[in-house]
Amino acid sequence: MEYLLIFIAAIFVNNVVLSQFLGICPFLGVSKKVSTATGMGAAVTFVLTLATIVTFLIQTYILTPNNLNYLQTLTFILVIASLVQMVEIVLKKVSPALYGALGVFLPLITTNCCVLGVAIGVIQKNYNLLQSVVYAFATAIGFALALIIFAAIREQLDLVELPKGVKGISIVMITAGLLSLAFMGFSGVDGGLKLLFGI
Repeated sequence: MEYLLIFIAAIFVNNVVLSQFLGICPFLGVSKKVSTATGMGAAVTFVLTLATIVTFLIQTYILTPNNLNYLQTLTFILVIASLVQMVEIVLKKVSPALYGALGVFLPLITTNCCVLGVAIGVIQKNYNLLQSVVYAFATAIGFALALIIFAAIREQLDLVELPKGVKGISIVMITAGLLSLAFMGFSGVDGGLKLLFGI
């Protein structure tokens, strides 16, 4: 039940984009089309989950035992950058269309603070490896969900006539704010589940 709570909280209650405001760059940049947003969400899910596993193991078996915790951020950034390069190579071979659609935004995963934030967050929360994987995967799903919903709304906004004052980036920011407010409605779910199951 603890893992279910971590999973639900990471997707809805503490959504990495809409509640913690991490990963805003790709959220605003890759959300013009649902297809691109879906591809970006899948790439982030893969990188985020794998990066969390690798960084957790490095922290647990190399940095902490050798009192090298001050190298945490630098080490994690290098691991994330390496994984993004790997994803880039695989996407170029497997799906050139998706690779072309993502364009400059794929390297943005390297500097996506969402990935680094989750990798550091699981260490700060003192999660074990399985909890870390569940949290990372759920956070990535939450990121992808927010990205796809936002992209779908933006596609619909392109089809309607908007007042001149809210065209462009203005309506994008208004929509992001409303979406964030909508996700705030899930804030009671975590406490309700804990109360229901007596955790």
